[in-house]
Amino acid sequence: MSGCPAFAGHDKLYRDMPAMMAGLAERSDTVQGRAVNQSAPVTVEKASARVLNRAALTRRLVEILKHDEAVVAGIGNTNFDLWAAGHRKQNFYMLGSMGLACPIALGVALAQPKRGVIALEGDGSILMALGCLTTIANVRPRNLTIVIMDNGLYQITGKQTTATHGVSDIVAIARGAGLEASWIADETHFDVLIDRSFEHGGPVLYAARIDDEPGVGKTVRDPALIRQSFMKGLGTSRGGDLDR
Repeated sequence: MSGCPAFAGHDKLYRDMPAMMAGLAERSDTVQGRAVNQSAPVTVEKASARVLNRAALTRRLVEILKHDEAVVAGIGNTNFDLWAAGHRKQNFYMLGSMGLACPIALGVALAQPKRGVIALEGDGSILMALGCLTTIANVRPRNLTIVIMDNGLYQITGKQTTATHGVSDIVAIARGAGLEASWIADETHFDVLIDRSFEHGGPVLYAARIDDEPGVGKTVRDPALIRQSFMKGLGTSRGGDLDR
């Protein structure tokens, strides 16, 4: 996970969010989710999970997506790597505020229940918004998958350690909230988990132990354009310059 400085204009983005969600609901039947893997994956605990590279795992995720799935990335390196993996107009890049990838993804999943929705979040950010896991577990949107990138660090603010560097286990916390959850054993296991989440329904949370390599991209810092591009990708608005 990583922190990120605040940016000008984020308050307008939040004010516009109710209208954006209302627009999404009007187009809830535009894209079908996929059905891929029939077998149940092995549940993995943290001690058995390999340390992976966040950028490589993000590229792998983007390569898997075939049905206009929405991907909502939290601030910092999580969305830097999503941007670097190749911009899609169904991507939303959160800027400036921690802990909002899962709440935004929840709204999209409820508004468009036939669309697969993935939240990408860091450990530090999700620790600031643990209450959203209880909400997701109770609302139970079957089309929502959460992927936590956990290196136990607030990486871009100085590599201060997070609670997951100590005894806190984000998968155990998610299970306690009522979610199906597992650590990601390796890249192959990741593929199986992502495929199954669309076949068998969610919500589900998967956590990856990642290294502390920096993000490989630089997300455009224009919240209005990010919002417009995302809304166009979900079939609710004309797009902006991100689509050029």
